[in-house]
Amino acid sequence: MSKSQKLLINNISVVYSDVIQVLKGVSLSIEEGQIVSLVGSNGAGKTTTLKAISGLLKPENGKVTEGSIQYNGQNIQNLSPEEITRKGIIQVLEGRQEFKYLTIEENLRVGTATRWGKPYAKDLELVYDLFPALARRKKTLAGFCSGGELQMLVIGRALMAHPDLLMLDEPSLGLAPLLVREIFRIIKRINEEKNTTILVVEQNTNMALQIAHYGYVMENGKIVLEGDADYLKENPDVKEFYLGSTMASETKSYHDLKSYKRRKRWL
Repeated sequence: MSKSQKLLINNISVVYSDVIQVLKGVSLSIEEGQIVSLVGSNGAGKTTTLKAISGLLKPENGKVTEGSIQYNGQNIQNLSPEEITRKGIIQVLEGRQEFKYLTIEENLRVGTATRWGKPYAKDLELVYDLFPALARRKKTLAGFCSGGELQMLVIGRALMAHPDLLMLDEPSLGLAPLLVREIFRIIKRINEEKNTTILVVEQNTNMALQIAHYGYVMENGKIVLEGDADYLKENPDVKEFYLGSTMASETKSYHDLKSYKRRKRWL
């Protein structure tokens, strides 16, 4: 493992309930200070990959059955979520899961649980600087926040834990385009200003690749394509199937339409 390599996933398979195989030989790596995007359609296995890293497979009766996950040179596969969190891996779950009967500021303070008793005032200042909307409503119960405010809140709460590796699961889900652009702008700012290593799982391939240094495309539990973000944005298959290219609308016959999927280079 090179000195700059933060996370190395080597050929892992994940099975739920000893029967259902979701990941099939997935390999990926993240270097320190990178933003890496894992993109693909719904059900491709992206969230399962995050849960394999963060230890959240266990509560769902899932486990890594083959391969290895190394973080800073240490094997972490199938460790408990508590052990993995203490190593600095913080996952922001899909769905913006807030404590709705706590205020915004109280929700943020929950993020300090892994470093109980240590000062957090400067961390609050950082979060409020990144998300001024939270500062204006810090005494508001989280249950009364909008979807955009909640997304800011859960990212801010993760930052309060001082993540060494921040993992974001579908941060754009259900948000208006203007808010999506703002959230991704802030993700990039976190990476640049704090040198935080970030793994983003997204269906919005366009936004994910705009801020990423490197990317992986996942389908049916496998990595089918990888490369620098600029390379992936220019890849004809990625353009056509994930970036909304008009190539599909140019088909002239039903036969062309039937063979449409065969144009994917990885099929």
